[in-house]
Amino acid sequence: MGSYVINEKGQAMPEKTIPVAKGAFGTKARTELIWLGGGSVLLNVRGTVILIDPLLTGFDMPLLFDCPLQVSDVPRVDGVLVTHIDNDHFSRETCTALVPVCKSFHAPRYVAEEMGKSGVPGTGHDIGEEFTVGDVRVRLTPAKHNWQSESPEFSYRVWREEDYCGCWLDTPDGSIWLPGDSRLMESHLHMPNPKVILFDFSDNDWHIGLEGAASLANAYPLAKLICIHWGTVDAPEMSPFCGNPGEIKKRIINPERLIVLNPGEPFIV
Repeated sequence: MGSYVINEKGQAMPEKTIPVAKGAFGTKARTELIWLGGGSVLLNVRGTVILIDPLLTGFDMPLLFDCPLQVSDVPRVDGVLVTHIDNDHFSRETCTALVPVCKSFHAPRYVAEEMGKSGVPGTGHDIGEEFTVGDVRVRLTPAKHNWQSESPEFSYRVWREEDYCGCWLDTPDGSIWLPGDSRLMESHLHMPNPKVILFDFSDNDWHIGLEGAASLANAYPLAKLICIHWGTVDAPEMSPFCGNPGEIKKRIINPERLIVLNPGEPFIV
């Protein structure tokens, strides 16, 4: 496990930011994964470039570090995957800016409809549906994160579970699974064995919670766990943004597989 620091407000956060190199978008003989902060991830699968929930500009809350990748520095993307409508995952400003350099955008059907309203040509998919981005096979996995259904402020529509998803990616170098922002679901414990889990361990009722995260991690005791959705947003009063890698490390089998990356730091799958 890498190192991290605790800031003066009590939030765990990465030690530093590493600017993403231009070579991250080139042809490679391997699969490389880069955490960009929050729930955002850059994947280069032997030359197929995928961005998951990219938030590179335009966020409306203060951050604990500068983003390691500027949207103007993205030369090409084969596919953008967006898991749900929350603006720390569906950044309208980022996706709009990526339209000239991105071949395809994919999301649950509702999110794809909202993309279209912003001029982003999103393709909508059902939970369980499979599609390809370059040489990567992607399947949307279930998620339960429809927190808006409990908020009168957002009562203008019915918020369904299928409006939110995770993503399973089959690559030549092994399977990568992002369960997404979600409460723990029974189906999450009965997936094929992934090589890597993009691991949210936020101790929040509409996220997985610490015990839920431990249950998920221990269901797949050999999977590498790449910490995401932590140490990014300057909001010590909001539990979704206050994950501490040290707390989840105490609860998992084979704790050495918990990987704490600095934003912009590559991980070879």
